[in-house]
Parts: sequence; structure tokens; C-alpha cells
Amino acid sequence: MRVVSVLILASLILSGCQSLTGLDPVEQYTIEEFLGTTSVRGSSFSPDGQKVLVSTDESGILNAAALSVDGEQSWPLTQSETESIGALAYFPDDERFLYSADTGGNELNHVFVQELDGSVRDLTPGENLKASFLGFAHDLTSFYVSTNERDARYFDLYEYQVSDYSRKLVYQNDDGYMLGPVSTDRRYLAVTQTITTSDSNVVLIDLSTGEARNLTEHGDEDVANSPQMFTRDGSKLYYSTDENSEFRYLASYDMKTGTKKPVLEYPWDVVFAGQSYSGKYLVVAVNQDASTRVHLYESQTLTPVPLPDFPQAEISSISMPRSEDRMAFYVNSSRDPSDLFVYDFASGNLTRLTENLNDAIDARHLVDGKVVRFSSYDGVEIPGILYRPHDASSTNKVPALVWVHGGPGGQSRIGYFGLIQYLVNHGYAIYAINNRGSSGYGKTFYKMDDRKHGEADLDDCIASKRMLIDTGYVDPDQIGIIGGSYGGYMVLAAQAFRPGEFQVGVDIFGVSNWLRTLESIPPWWEAFREALYVEMGHPVDDRDYLHRISPLFHASNIQTPLMVLQGANDPRVLQVESDEIVEAVRKNHVPVEYLVFEDEGHGFRKKENQHKGYSAILAFLDEYLKGEVEVMP
Repeated sequence: MRVVSVLILASLILSGCQSLTGLDPVEQYTIEEFLGTTSVRGSSFSPDGQKVLVSTDESGILNAAALSVDGEQSWPLTQSETESIGALAYFPDDERFLYSADTGGNELNHVFVQELDGSVRDLTPGENLKASFLGFAHDLTSFYVSTNERDARYFDLYEYQVSDYSRKLVYQNDDGYMLGPVSTDRRYLAVTQTITTSDSNVVLIDLSTGEARNLTEHGDEDVANSPQMFTRDGSKLYYSTDENSEFRYLASYDMKTGTKKPVLEYPWDVVFAGQSYSGKYLVVAVNQDASTRVHLYESQTLTPVPLPDFPQAEISSISMPRSEDRMAFYVNSSRDPSDLFVYDFASGNLTRLTENLNDAIDARHLVDGKVVRFSSYDGVEIPGILYRPHDASSTNKVPALVWVHGGPGGQSRIGYFGLIQYLVNHGYAIYAINNRGSSGYGKTFYKMDDRKHGEADLDDCIASKRMLIDTGYVDPDQIGIIGGSYGGYMVLAAQAFRPGEFQVGVDIFGVSNWLRTLESIPPWWEAFREALYVEMGHPVDDRDYLHRISPLFHASNIQTPLMVLQGANDPRVLQVESDEIVEAVRKNHVPVEYLVFEDEGHGFRKKENQHKGYSAILAFLDEYLKGEVEVMP
């Protein structure tokens, strides 16, 4: 049984984060060894509190499994070989469970129930629909599911009975709101009205009358509001807002008086708030400088409840059983993938349920991500996460990559990412830049790239080269750029609009033609469509601008080696985006490598495909960035 004191266990976990000074030389690990690490997610307690439902890719693809809370046993619950299974929740009074799955990464998720006898039922049958589980009602006799089966653009809310899965339409969403929490008494639904990516309202729907009331009316200033939860006693709605603030704080709306007031404020964004079953505990998660900081309070008094301390690591994803006597949570750091723990409030015992890093890998041979800031081309301070290979020095300069996150508006965060550690372990410094327009650094910073995409944010990426060179351990002639989704677009933009700034580019399902991408937005993004147009540009009204910032129409400028990876079923960035840029760049007679994964979408979830893709990226970089290959003009 892996139960030890908090202090001892924290010390053991972080022993891998010690310096290698005085130890043996750093071992270089194979892609097979890195993929021997397991990814685990989710944490729903069984009715008796003795098991936790998770998803794990130990088999090579995500499947549902159960882990005993004493850390001694595990049980595989599904055996899918083709589709990733996202475990959702146990039923309240037996070990039936809900899970989500799509087909080949097409994001058309359905909600399934696996019965006690192992049989499976699709609770949201039909073609071309997308469904999501939104939680159990507080009396545990029903649960909520959203689907766009009625209208592909909008998600309606259904209530399903636990006993026989019969359902009724609770709310028909003709206004395109983003659905949020339902009150304990089932009377109210809180939703988000999206205006722009920086401006939104919380709307309260009275499900008994259909009346909709905007709770967060404000003036011309952009204010981002989002519902978080109804208190268990029904007296308040908690929501996050950045009204009169750079950062989002937790506020409350009194359901009787209509009074609004701040509840908890931090010098960073509140990204989540929730209560335990009876309302005893309040959990608040804060995005603190690219790390998650979880705070636990007694709900009535807001007295902080001490949590186990993990220096240089972060706690995330807290869940509790109905008994509220313990909690499950994940701990992760740059060197250690997320591991699941259970903490007993009364005894203080901490039990580790998973050890996900491959035993063949010594965590001390991996590296910690370090937050590093630099002054960009116009003086704006840009943050990012720097990963330095152990053997990098002024006498052993290494190649480097600027890593650009997805979005627009995403964020690179501290935590374990196998591909980054794989590349750093093989001698590449990586700077995961949070260029202007990234979330997590205040609303002014977030809006700095609006209608300046592929320009102002791209120049941050180029300015980061000087910071890398100034470290003294990066070879100035061996700096490339890599990114996925919007980050993939930034790779193509760098090569097309700032040719020669980066020696190579690795584009992972990136946009090459904004006109087509904005015209082919998946229908279920309808609530977000106009907001995206405001930020990026309208495919009709701003056609000239979008043509100017689309790399496809400037592909003749790309004269350095390019690698492109794409999922054939990607509904966000269609395969044609990659097909066309590859064809165009090959006309320039520069090296172009192209990998298409027929059973993936917007991200590569199967270990077999990760093996092929990640090893190909390293081989490409070794040849064209680290190597001595001469590129023809």
C-alpha cells in the first residue's frame, strides 16, 4: 500500500527534480521509452468511495479503468483498440459509468453508458451530432447532457433519468448561448452570452418560465464574465469576471436580492470554482504565471483548508466523494506526468494511485521548465517557459526551437509534455513562448494581437531569438520554430513573412489559408463564430487582410526546410490546409516532409501515431537544424 506522510511523499516525488551535478552523464532515451510513460485523466469516485474512475492510455489508446483508493488494484473497464474513451462519471448508486468517444478524432462525441454486465448503450445516437455530459442533478436521480441534434449550430439541454435513461428537453437553446450550471432545485440555468473573445455576459434562464435575464450588463468596456456554479443552498450564483480588473476574480450574485459582490481576488485569473456535494468545501483554481494553483476553502467562512505541499509541482483537478472525507487530485511537474493521489482529511494520509513516468526513465535526466521573460521589439514584456538541456553550455552550444502554442489566445503552461522532454533530452533547447495575445496575463495583454495575427505576435517570436542567443548556450545559427494549430500557423507565417529568421519549421496541423478556415468553422462553434470574426477578421468583409496574413498565398517566400503533420479527420484545420501548403512549398525546391494520420483529428491521441510523428520530428530536426545538410536555393 503506497500510503506515506505528506512530507515524505512530496520529497520522494520531487527527488527526480534534483540537479544532476556530480551524477553520471545524462542518458538519452528512445521514443519507445518516452511513450512507455502513461497518461491518466479524470477522477470520479465510486458510490462506496473505494474506487476512482479514470481514463488511461496504458494500452496505447485511452480506455476507462478503475483504481482502488488504497493504491493496490486496478481494473480495465473498456478495451477499445480504435477510439479513445474519455471516462466521465460513475452513477450515484451503482458502478455503471458514463464515457465519451468520437470517431477517429472528428470531435463528434457521443455520451455512452456502460452497464454492470459490460454492455454499452449510446445515450445520444444519431449522425453528425456532438454531445457532452454536464453532470448529475444534486438529488442524483437524473443527469444533464447537451447535444446539437436539433440544430447543428446550438446545444440544447436534456435531462436523463438515472433509472431508465428516459429524457426530456429542459432548455431549447435558440439564442446560441454556451450552457453552464443548473441550480440545485432545477429551476435555473446559467449560460454565457459570447460577444467577443474578451467580452461576455452571464445570463440567468428561469427554466420554469423561459425568462432570460442578463446579470452582467456593462458599458462599452470589454468585460469577460462566465458562470461557475450555484451554491448548494441555492442562495447564490458564483461567476468569474474581470470587471474593473485586469484579471478574472470570483464574484457572487445573490438570487434573492440581485446583489453582486467580489468573493475572492488574486493577482491572476480565476479559471474554475466548484463546491463539494453538501457545499462544505469550495475549490478555486487560479492560473498563476502558467501554473495551476488550487485553493481549498470552507465554503461558509472562506477559511483556507491546508493542502499537501509539493514544491516545484502543482496540484490540479480536485474531486471529492459525497462523504467529503477525502479528495482525489493530480500532481504534475515538468519532469513528472500527472499522477493521481487520494488525500484523507482526517488522518492526513496521502496515497499515490499511479506512477506514470516509465520506470526506464530517470526523472533527473529530464529538465524543469523555467519561466523566463524578455523585452520584445517594442518594449512589451513577453513571458515563456525555457527548457535547457543539461549539457548545454557556452562551450557546448545547442540548437533551439521557439515553441508556439495553439489558439489564438492559448497559453503554454508548466507541466509534463512528452514531446518537449523528448526533444530536450536529445539536445534541443526549447522556449515555449507566450506571445502577446496569450491568455493568463491580463485582458490588456490578451487583446494585443487582435487583428494583428501573424504580425505583432509573430514579431514576439522573432524577438525571442535574441533572448535565446543571450543565454550563451544556444547556437545562433541553429534556431527553428515549431507549433500546433494556431502555433502551426505561426510556423508557416514565420517562414512566409519573415523568411530566413528561422532555419526550419515544424507545422503541426496549422492554418495556411484563413479565408477557408474561417468559412469552414464547425457548425457547433456557432456561439463563438462572430467573436472569432471580431478578433481574426471576417472572411467577406476583411478578405484582403486575411489574404495578406495567409501563408498559402505567400508560399513562394518559404525557402527553409518545412515539416507538416496533419490529422485526416481534423474538423478545425482541414487536411486541405496542409495539402496545399505542402504542394506550394515543394515548388520552391526546399525539403518538405509531410505526415498524415488517417485516424486522428486535431491532436494525436494514439501512441502508435505519436511514435511515428515524434520520431519523425526529431529525425527532421537532426538532419536540417542540427545537421550539416546544404539546402538548395
